Amino acid sequence: MSALKGKILVAAPNLFDFFRRTVVLVVEHNEQGAFGVVLNRRADAEVLELVPDLGPLVERGAPLWVGGPVSPDSIVVIGEFEDASASYGEITGRIGVVDPEGEADPVRARVFVGYSGWAPGQLDREVEEEMWLVSDLEEDDVFSEQDLWAEVIARRGGEFALLATMPEDPSLN
Repeated sequence: MSALKGKILVAAPNLFDFFRRTVVLVVEHNEQGAFGVVLNRRADAEVLELVPDLGPLVERGAPLWVGGPVSPDSIVVIGEFEDASASYGEITGRIGVVDPEGEADPVRARVFVGYSGWAPGQLDREVEEEMWLVSDLEEDDVFSEQDLWAEVIARRGGEFALLATMPEDPSLN
């Protein structure tokens, strides 16, 4: 499978584990495995509460986001840059990993606790088994405050547009 770096993974509607209704930005994908962050799972804390040193990177009151179940004590910062080649790790032309101690100055940034990780070949298998729908990243997806899962599903059109209206709890339907 070709590298999925810079793509987003949309949890299939039948996925009922930690990743239920998530959208994951793939930060890296190669023969050693894959690494990404969940874009649409807000934590119950603000950046300044838990990581005050990152205050200059985000707006006052900015929430923390749960990047995934792996290493929940780690921090990943994703930012938008005029040119992401100046970032710590370019993901797309304008989106990259922020080095909080580096000199790159993002236009905006989002702070994640933890990350999502896959062993070699694991993500490829999960995509083949249709656990994930692969979509193109729109830069605003990284900073969305809306129901990103429904937005991205709806963008696929056709029968997916109907799935986008599915409530989080199908028994409420």
